[in-house]
Amino acid sequence: MKRIFRPLMIVLLVLSTQALAAGDVGGGGAPEDPVIQQANEAIGRKDWAGATGILGNALAKSPDNADYHNLYAYAVRKGANPNMDLVFKHYNDALRLDPKHRNAHEYIGEAYLMVGNLPKAKEHLAQLDKLCFFPCSQYTDLKKAVAEYEAKQKR
Repeated sequence: MKRIFRPLMIVLLVLSTQALAAGDVGGGGAPEDPVIQQANEAIGRKDWAGATGILGNALAKSPDNADYHNLYAYAVRKGANPNMDLVFKHYNDALRLDPKHRNAHEYIGEAYLMVGNLPKAKEHLAQLDKLCFFPCSQYTDLKKAVAEYEAKQKR
């Protein structure tokens, strides 16, 4: 019995950690936050103004929501002529509320690259390296962005 039980437990443990690493922590089909859903739909259409409007209203009602701050900053950053002070304020608010927010670490790192601050981007890459026990997309994406930034600087 032990010969079958241990390998089965190891397989189940590996599968469960892979699901967590992939971000599948929805709690068994819990409905997605409607604000996040609406904002993601606007972001998908590249309607940055629409996304910032949705998220700005949501932040007025729920200023302690790290996900709202993160997506708001993302939408501002992606829009035309982004106000980078506002972007950094909201990414930092997201990280103050949730220091382990992997998306906020990735996106603030990308924002630092936009303003030419490679050392700060690398700080957030190091944070993601600590947060991602298994490789995660946020670490991989920011690492790629840093490498591309460094390659452009060498030209």
